[in-house]
Amino acid sequence: MIRFAVNPHPLLRFVATASLVIATLSAHAAISVTDDTGATVTLAAPAQRVISLAPHVTELLYAAGGGAKMVGAVSYSDYPPQAQQLPRVGDNKALDLERIVALKPDLIVVWRHGNAQRQLDRLRELHIPLFFSEPHRLDDIAVSLTKLGQLLGTPATADAAAAAYRADIANLRAQYSNRAPVSVFYQVWDRPLMTLNGEHMISDVIALCGGRNVFAGLQPLVPTVSTEAVLAANPEAIVTAAPGATRPDTALPQLDTWRAWPGLAAVANNNLFAIDGDLINRPAPRLAQGARQLCEDLELARSRRHHP
Repeated sequence: MIRFAVNPHPLLRFVATASLVIATLSAHAAISVTDDTGATVTLAAPAQRVISLAPHVTELLYAAGGGAKMVGAVSYSDYPPQAQQLPRVGDNKALDLERIVALKPDLIVVWRHGNAQRQLDRLRELHIPLFFSEPHRLDDIAVSLTKLGQLLGTPATADAAAAAYRADIANLRAQYSNRAPVSVFYQVWDRPLMTLNGEHMISDVIALCGGRNVFAGLQPLVPTVSTEAVLAANPEAIVTAAPGATRPDTALPQLDTWRAWPGLAAVANNNLFAIDGDLINRPAPRLAQGARQLCEDLELARSRRHHP
């Protein structure tokens, strides 16, 4: 049997060539995303040398698939465990700008409210692309993962992490958000006595669990309150952050001091709860774990209404 070679139709050859050219151009196309300040961050190619300037940022970058591309991080960047081996470039009080420059990053991910403004201005002068991370709502964590995945060139890993996180939050919402409400006082600090208002992500977590933040309507984001105000609100549960893997410089507030007021509903029913601070305070995927702990604590508070 004789076979004859058939030349492809010229139009088909053109389409194939054009597709190859488009694919090549796309591989080298600039990447642009909007950060949490509304600024556009543009990279000529996926980032290869990344520095994190906040512990929650470090967690986001690893979850988005960028662990192998990280060359530096600030103190307390302890999760995942391999992050502890990264060179340190300062902490939330001061950055080592010389070390940052020496590491030759092509992307720095910044926490706007955790890094000093003067030093951020210095970073801008270096003309290194800055992505500002400031998640405010529960879904912002998933959005951050997706955007970082684009900048890192790891969209598949980042999108999978975002989907898993969203699924965890959706499951908690379905299980707990419509349960009988529990009034909650979230204690950030005790001297002075400080809490969080309704604009903070932790207030979203409280609502997710069927709770109600008794000081949601106050200003600013972290308002100072009086003991008398807490007694007047008479919360059914008092919650604070406990030391996690990250040990703070000073002791976290102790809830046992509230036992001086046995008539307080939270004290009468023994609803004084401490949650791992690394899970509840960091706007990163592990927040879903902290949320589950809080939901379980509030469910315990419900069970104690008639059986203190």
